[in-house]
Amino acid sequence: MDNKFYVGYSSIHKLVKSLAHRLMESGFDPDVIVAIGSGGFIPARIMKTFINRPILAVGISYYNLDHKHMTHPQKIQWIDETEKQLEGKKVLLIDEVDDTRMTLSYCVRELLSNNPKDIAVLVLHNKKKKKDADFPPQITRYFAGLDIEDLWIKYPWDADDIDAHDRNEQLMLSGGTQSSKEQ
Repeated sequence: MDNKFYVGYSSIHKLVKSLAHRLMESGFDPDVIVAIGSGGFIPARIMKTFINRPILAVGISYYNLDHKHMTHPQKIQWIDETEKQLEGKKVLLIDEVDDTRMTLSYCVRELLSNNPKDIAVLVLHNKKKKKDADFPPQITRYFAGLDIEDLWIKYPWDADDIDAHDRNEQLMLSGGTQSSKEQ
């Protein structure tokens, strides 16, 4: 499948449901969800279905317009006035993938400046590779839905043709080859 990992909405929903169960079984009961945009928006909204917590959104960019890494992540959109509401709260930070960990680590450090009681990090996919950044020692709760090889993940919210995307997910799961329409 050309080193691509296709994942569909149904698979994501089931993965988030299993992560919600793991989260609750761990004893971490967040007060608020912080979604990193844009990839964390949909998983965060699905998580809300299972744990019913308010969602705050942040926008962090680690890529420029040419899809190249910048020297460090940058805030595009931040919580601003709402960040005062994080003090003393348990925060669940959600993103779609832990690739280099630069964005997650940056966001965690920014959130820690608001004195939350605790922060847990949750991602759909963790790429099994050396990370470019570490979490601060305060972060002791990390939840990944799936550990995968260092493949390009094709999420449905990035698809031009959702039907071709879904076919490619099914072909990937069955060991077939991908459609040329959605590559």
